[in-house]
Amino acid sequence: MSFLNDVCAGLTQARVRYAVVGGHAVALHGAVRGTVDIDIVVNWRLNQLRATQKVLNRMGLVSRLPIDADEVFNFRDEYVRNRNLIGWNFYHPDDPTQQVDIVITYDLTGKKTNRIDTTAGPVTILNVKELIEMKRESGRPQDHADVDALERLR
Repeated sequence: MSFLNDVCAGLTQARVRYAVVGGHAVALHGAVRGTVDIDIVVNWRLNQLRATQKVLNRMGLVSRLPIDADEVFNFRDEYVRNRNLIGWNFYHPDDPTQQVDIVITYDLTGKKTNRIDTTAGPVTILNVKELIEMKRESGRPQDHADVDALERLR
């Protein structure tokens, strides 16, 4: 099973409502895009963040910053506004290719997702319309390129 599928299976088992966004989601929607890290969004609730942290920790991933789910949840506005934190990064100390970013500037609550069945198992991704909107709002050059690629597919 691939790292992406391991992460998704762990989140599903823990009953976390998540969606893959970023390069993996763009690729699963059909646009060619290379990436190493996995970007996810969750319903912005403390129990969802705690469960996500627990899943990632069980996989051997650790937070790059000395913070936990409670701090991210309680001080999100402070982290975004004053520290420019967009994603809460987890990495595996023995394998730098295993990285997950929890995007803290986006709430999955009420958003549409799609389930993609891969050969290694199901992966939930953000619906293409929602993904385009999310990427437009970010303003980053790579996200603008992703929007162009996704719109060409529609």
